[in-house]
Amino acid sequence: MVQKKSPSVPKRQIDFRHSAQFVPILEHLHCSLLVSTYAAGKLACISASDGQLHLQFSNFQQAMGVTSPVMADGQPADRIAVGGPNLIWFLSDAGPMAQHVEPAGTYDKAFLARESFVTGNISIHEMSWGTDGELWVINTLFSCLCTLHEDFAFVPQWKPDFISDLEPQDRCHLNGMAMLDGRPKYVSMLGTGNQPRSWKEHKANGGVIMEVESQQVIAKDLCMPHSPRLYQDKLYALDSGRGRLITIDPLSGQVTTVAQYPGYGRGLAFAGQFAIIGMSRARETSVFGGVPICEKPDEMRCGVVLVDLKSGQCVAYLEFVSGVEELFDVQVVPHSKRPVVCGPYPKEDGQSSVWVIPRHDQVSALNQSPARRGVTRRPPQSQRD
Repeated sequence: MVQKKSPSVPKRQIDFRHSAQFVPILEHLHCSLLVSTYAAGKLACISASDGQLHLQFSNFQQAMGVTSPVMADGQPADRIAVGGPNLIWFLSDAGPMAQHVEPAGTYDKAFLARESFVTGNISIHEMSWGTDGELWVINTLFSCLCTLHEDFAFVPQWKPDFISDLEPQDRCHLNGMAMLDGRPKYVSMLGTGNQPRSWKEHKANGGVIMEVESQQVIAKDLCMPHSPRLYQDKLYALDSGRGRLITIDPLSGQVTTVAQYPGYGRGLAFAGQFAIIGMSRARETSVFGGVPICEKPDEMRCGVVLVDLKSGQCVAYLEFVSGVEELFDVQVVPHSKRPVVCGPYPKEDGQSSVWVIPRHDQVSALNQSPARRGVTRRPPQSQRD
């Protein structure tokens, strides 16, 4: 049981349970998970070591998209990003300093809140690192993919051809992307209309997966799809409104069910032979009316489920019984059995403050540096070493 107090979320008690295999599988994979909880305003860090499950929660108002701690080229990222309703937080990887975070000697990786970038409320959904560390953002409100620049709220980079102009109207509910070679390759959206929130009219079967470069729809008739991903030469996605993990053949458009799970899927990651899926209990709003997965609300679960890609079976789970009703994104932290997130509100998170201060010789070097590192661009390797 975990209990936290946040300035943006009322004091809440979070109860959870997990299957017997969840901890052994997580330990075997030698990885941990980052899970955003949206309405509950938390970023959960889930890890396992010495047969024990560890959950740590950090406060982020309406935490939505989270980046992987791995760059597009497969190298470790030096930071992660967490999207919220008005801004994006950037948390630096502390490297070997993680062992000094209290309790000292506990953690093998630490992400420290360092900077934020104000976008305004653009309904940030998924985010991914691109080539040279550029951050790609799903801008759902403006129906586009965008990047960041210090002089602007965002820089639009791509939109579906059927969207006539950029307006804050959430016309198609663009929500997820699959990256290839450092650029968005496929995107998911809930509809293909050009009117404000027109996707709601056909949410039961109006969802599509589109190839970015060609603007071709490669899969249609989906129910509120999310989180397309490329993994081991296959294109996966969540057919969220039907509670299923699917593969898509980009050439034929054939959709194949890999597994069913008891929740509204949002957030998909992979480790080894397992798919890791975020599940939510659907909110009681008009958004979910007529969606198949919501026909049996008592059977819906909120949590993380592990699917064996070889068998298609759900082999392990962690379920939030109370305190968290929906998840938004899931990311794997590879090669880490005990990471910690030190967010912007350490007091509310029950953590000690962490200060990283340069040595005297580093101060001189920083003062002579031609440009300060900004959140919108990644410095050359020589400046980071």
